Amino acid sequence: MTNPSGLIALVGDAPHAWTMVNALRKRFGDFPVIVERGEPASAFWARRKKKLGAAAVYSMKAAQLAAKVTKPLSRSRLSALRAECDATPLTDPSRIDVDNLNSEQALVAIRALKPRAVFVASTGMLRAPLLEACGCPVVNYHSGLNPAYRGINGGYFALAKGEPEHFGVTLHLVDLGVDTGPILATNQIPVAANDNLQTYMTLMAARSQELVTGTMGDVLAGTARPLPPSTLPSNQYYAPTLGQYLANGLWRGVW
Repeated sequence: MTNPSGLIALVGDAPHAWTMVNALRKRFGDFPVIVERGEPASAFWARRKKKLGAAAVYSMKAAQLAAKVTKPLSRSRLSALRAECDATPLTDPSRIDVDNLNSEQALVAIRALKPRAVFVASTGMLRAPLLEACGCPVVNYHSGLNPAYRGINGGYFALAKGEPEHFGVTLHLVDLGVDTGPILATNQIPVAANDNLQTYMTLMAARSQELVTGTMGDVLAGTARPLPPSTLPSNQYYAPTLGQYLANGLWRGVW
């Protein structure tokens, strides 16, 4: 396909990733999107168990089950937020599916596309050979404020710590760390009383579309510059454990 913008995207098959892809395609026209199928849930949790221990992993799974109680209560809020964005997965020939973005199959596709800018959302860790294959700025969409809320569920943990001013997303250049690259842009997103773990990701995506399209426009134009280094402490988070989930909900009203 022709790709006048020079933009490509590397994404996981997740609603917030498609929201950003569709917003970008609305502004810049069609461009190739390489979709990572990703590892099975069993493999993901096995890695977490090895890193964090079995007790923590089982507690995280229990928290996920407990959080599902709020799902029926979130339907109207989710419906309103989804009306603000388009999370429809791409199905046209510009979509390229791969098992792993670090695979040779993906690297060959990226080299052939010769991108001028790469947008990333909801993928696994990107390794050095992939970044070398891109040969251009690679920008990640992170659902949290870096460096204080790297990893998973950054917005949730910001609220749980009593820091609603740090509920937002980060667009940063990708390096070999976990959300550690130079920051290009952030925002601060107000949270409603009926938001919870079922709505946070959708809320962030719906309210960050202009930030993403504007930042990627600057990257393509060669005018994007990293922000000054943050004075916030650097912390990495995972999913909340059952104890954290119940304590934050009962004491702070953060579910």
